[in-house]
Amino acid sequence: RVKKQKQHQQKHSGPKAEKKKLKKQEIPTEKDERKRNPRAFAVQSAVRMAKTFHRAQDIKAKKHHIPVVDRTPLEPPPVVIVVAGPPKVGKSTLIRCLIKNFTRQKLGDICGPVTIVSGKKRRLTFMECNNDINTMIDLAKVADLVLMLIDASFGFEMETFEFLNICQVHGFPRIMGVLTHLDSFKNKKTLRKTKKNLKHRFWTEVYQGAKLFYLSGMVYGEYQTQEVKNLGRFISVMKFRPLVWQTSHPYVLVDRMEDLTDPERIRTDPKCDRTVSLYGFLRGTLLKNRGQVHIPGVGDFQVSEVNFLPDPCPLPHGQKKRALNEKERMLYAPMAGVGGVVYDKDAVYIDVPTSHIIQQEQTRPTTELVQSLIDTHATLDVKMAASKVSLFSNSAVLEPTDMEEPERELVWDPSTQRERRRVVFTEEEEEEEEAASGSSDEEHHDCDKAEQEEENSLATFLKEARSDCGKKGAAPPAKKQKVEKTEAELPAFANSEDELEMSEDDDDVETAGGYSGRLVKKPTRSESDEDDQGVSTGSYSFLKCLLVQHLCIIHLSVDLWENLQLKASQAFLQQQEEAPNLRKLVYGSADEEEPMEELGGLFRISRPQKNRRFGANAVDCSRFLPDSFYTWDLQEMLNSIRDCFVTGKWEEDQDAATQLKEDDELYGDFEDLETGEVHKQQQDQAEEMLKEVEEDAEEIEKKTRLEKKRRLKQRFDAEYDDGEDTYFDDLKEMMQKQAELNRAEFEGVDDETRVQYEGFRPGMYIRLEIPSLPCEFVSNFDPHYPIILGGLGSSEGNVGYLQMRLKKHRWYDRILKTRDPLILSLGWRRFQTVPLYHMEDHNGRHRLLKYTPQHMHCGASIWGPITPQGSGFLAVQSVAGTKANFRIAATGVVLDLDKSVTIVKKLKLIGYPYKIFKNTCFIKGMFNTLLEVAKFEGASVRTVSGVRGQIKKALSTPPGAYRATFEDRLLMSDIVFLRSWYPVSVPQLYNPVTSLLLPLGQKDTWTGMRTLGQLKHDLGIRNKPNTDSLYKPVTRAPRRFNPLRIPKELQKALPFKSKLKQQQPKGKTTRDLQRATVIREPHERKVAALLHALGTVHYYRTKKARTKQRAKHKEFLQQKEAQEEAKLKRQKEARKKLYRVMGQTDQKKQRSSLRGALQD
Repeated sequence: RVKKQKQHQQKHSGPKAEKKKLKKQEIPTEKDERKRNPRAFAVQSAVRMAKTFHRAQDIKAKKHHIPVVDRTPLEPPPVVIVVAGPPKVGKSTLIRCLIKNFTRQKLGDICGPVTIVSGKKRRLTFMECNNDINTMIDLAKVADLVLMLIDASFGFEMETFEFLNICQVHGFPRIMGVLTHLDSFKNKKTLRKTKKNLKHRFWTEVYQGAKLFYLSGMVYGEYQTQEVKNLGRFISVMKFRPLVWQTSHPYVLVDRMEDLTDPERIRTDPKCDRTVSLYGFLRGTLLKNRGQVHIPGVGDFQVSEVNFLPDPCPLPHGQKKRALNEKERMLYAPMAGVGGVVYDKDAVYIDVPTSHIIQQEQTRPTTELVQSLIDTHATLDVKMAASKVSLFSNSAVLEPTDMEEPERELVWDPSTQRERRRVVFTEEEEEEEEAASGSSDEEHHDCDKAEQEEENSLATFLKEARSDCGKKGAAPPAKKQKVEKTEAELPAFANSEDELEMSEDDDDVETAGGYSGRLVKKPTRSESDEDDQGVSTGSYSFLKCLLVQHLCIIHLSVDLWENLQLKASQAFLQQQEEAPNLRKLVYGSADEEEPMEELGGLFRISRPQKNRRFGANAVDCSRFLPDSFYTWDLQEMLNSIRDCFVTGKWEEDQDAATQLKEDDELYGDFEDLETGEVHKQQQDQAEEMLKEVEEDAEEIEKKTRLEKKRRLKQRFDAEYDDGEDTYFDDLKEMMQKQAELNRAEFEGVDDETRVQYEGFRPGMYIRLEIPSLPCEFVSNFDPHYPIILGGLGSSEGNVGYLQMRLKKHRWYDRILKTRDPLILSLGWRRFQTVPLYHMEDHNGRHRLLKYTPQHMHCGASIWGPITPQGSGFLAVQSVAGTKANFRIAATGVVLDLDKSVTIVKKLKLIGYPYKIFKNTCFIKGMFNTLLEVAKFEGASVRTVSGVRGQIKKALSTPPGAYRATFEDRLLMSDIVFLRSWYPVSVPQLYNPVTSLLLPLGQKDTWTGMRTLGQLKHDLGIRNKPNTDSLYKPVTRAPRRFNPLRIPKELQKALPFKSKLKQQQPKGKTTRDLQRATVIREPHERKVAALLHALGTVHYYRTKKARTKQRAKHKEFLQQKEAQEEAKLKRQKEARKKLYRVMGQTDQKKQRSSLRGALQD
């Protein structure tokens, strides 16, 4: 049995245990590890460390960019998100899904910009980009983010690459790819491979690592919620790099347009220019009032007025919270018919769609008065004319025809800016009212009081009547019989619709239910349904007269002997409140009431104190006017003033003596200022406090010393150490300070004043009024095409010469020809112009090119709008329709803005010699006059054979002939030519593309000036070639050259090898040297013929044997070569095997030697 090992007992006390406890409490840092085990952190490989360091520095350097001043406002404008892609790829569906994800609302047709609140600090504006290249170009200039939709089942289409190239030219905003139609793949392997190929091709075009989203499939016509939510999260947190063109120019993506032209002018002249107001969020930089703007697709215009309006889609303000509530998830799309409230300069428009009205009818709002006003179908005049009234149960029925209609007068109210109808009563009616009201001060009012009561509110009257009806249950107010109110509390009817708002804050009045039982006949069902459907001012006059004439009789006949004590008290209070109308006593007429203040023609400022007869500033303000009569016998009245008196004993914690004692213990010693007596606290407490004060003083002194040391060390480090701050960090800090200065400059200034100093800042919702817009802009308006207002700089409204660097796009299938019209997108503009292409030679000459070079940059000169240097541009040959080929013809950049560059083309003048004198010749046919020759005196000429010469002087005859000298003698057959450079002027053509003025459905059919080839093709003209340019067979006469003659003197001076070897002419051969002619015999001829035949056969056989031997030798050489190759291969394998064995042997020896060394 193995004995169990004793378990180790840890120390719980002592120095070791304390050390271990300290180790556990302290968190080991990397510094401590390095100190304890330095070898573990030593450099293992210098090469690997250098590579790691270089890689880290490369990554750090790639993140560096030129810092720019942060000019983004506190409330930035909405981020413009352009959804682009080929047709039928799912652009509208994606926008609808994103809007539903952010705002929980569904949107039908996507028309124009759609602005939503996506978070606490970000708003988004979605814009769909159709297949028109004009729309692509315009939206690429204002986009902050591009969602590039790609049909994965088809692959990349031309529209995708066209839009990417447009974005690259105009600043390259952030681009995110979205793959759709992935549910069409049934095989997972194919889907994975397709995703990979598309992703890498997308990275090639944008940048390595560009984000590509996958929308796998659709559920009920929408993309999957989780995928859309992930895409929305990426959009919400994405950061945007400021683009140079956007940050240096103000621009507005218009989301609403209104025609302000006088309708009468449009009726008389339908083709007149229109005055239009355009609305949208200002982006870019500050916009000055009355500046010049360019509308792409329309032209340049002067802005007559700019105003800022309340933000229709504001960011949520308030306490910090994680998410937005439903009210803050706003959606604003006026062109799509969404956004109920629309602000203007002087009005607010509320759009109530019919669907909302139907919904309100189903839910029935609590305010029945508003619902009844909305549902009105007949005016109150019509209803009152059909109604009948009986004052008593057995009295005769009164009709409207029995009462004379009072006169009305129209009065202009300056506060509400409209005519108001005042009711004027006749003198007889006033006398009848006075007679009916009587002279008793206790029970009746005078005429002035009756006029005051007539100004009360109809809204309050109807509301209280309905509230009483609701309290009683289902009983209607017409059933109430008892009248308990005096004449002072009678209901009055509003004079106009505006007085409905005036009287809401007035004192409460009794409902109409107390009078309806005796005054109004119970209406029929049809009348009761329409009883309260409208408010009409003049219709109440009839009912007013009846009430004023007969109300006192009703009061006396019913309530004469009831509640005498209550009536007496009310009469007393009423008499106290009444005051004589001094104006009426002195001037004989009552003072008119001041008109109420109005806000915007909709809301009225209600001032309750103004309607009260008495106030603090009244004429007799010393009188005490009790508000109401109180009954002090009631228990409720006694309880209301119980707190004003002290009775009984206080509770222990609320007793004054106890609280003073606690204060004494809390605050210690104090001195009584009245008696001068000093109350001391206990001695030990004083000592403790003194000790605490001393400790605090020591702590403060210690902190002061440490702070002083820290400042000294920081100053020393700054003076003697370079520090880790680089130039890049200093530059960023400087830009940050500049941004803070910019923000602090106008921080406390209100918007009205600030706009006058610095202009309208980005983020504001502004309204721009532009006069003299073409009528086609309004009549052919299509919300699916974007309207952009691009602000122009001080000199960008001018037109002049521009020098550019241009390169034909590598995917465009044709080269570009000089003087062919080209459509350029430069700055905000799209225009057609005629470029001249040229190349700069080594001597600075700008030589005209007939065509653009392949795969090379060349210069281009145009006549167009002045645009800042460094601005990119792109060129297309046509914007009409869609083509299968790539549409972008060229891209480039603006270099210079002046006319100093002179473009020249080569011009060859040809002449022919007609007289030759050694090295001097007379040339004709090159010029026509003496003056032309005089201009070219001293010019260099050359012959086709390469002989150089110079023009000397003009000859008198023939005209245009001149004398020239050459370096050698010419021949009559030589052709002399003069190479000259002729300056070419740039054609002044600037034709803006006005695609937005075309009719609906034809906005992508704009055609400007056609090329010469298009004109000939359209007109059916065949090109007639120049006869001189045709190829002809060259017929040259044989030339006879004279023999070479060398002078004898020159022959003597030549060396022997260069002298002419002239042989003597042969004489006649002597007879003895002549050879005799041999004549063969017939037998000899036969022998010779036989020998020749045998020789021929032998030659043939020898030749055949030689050919056979050569073939055999060739085959032998091939076999030998194959054997040599096999031999070399065997030798190579043997060498490899040998080297391998030798290497292993060396390694064994090395290991054994190392082992022996270690043992030693």
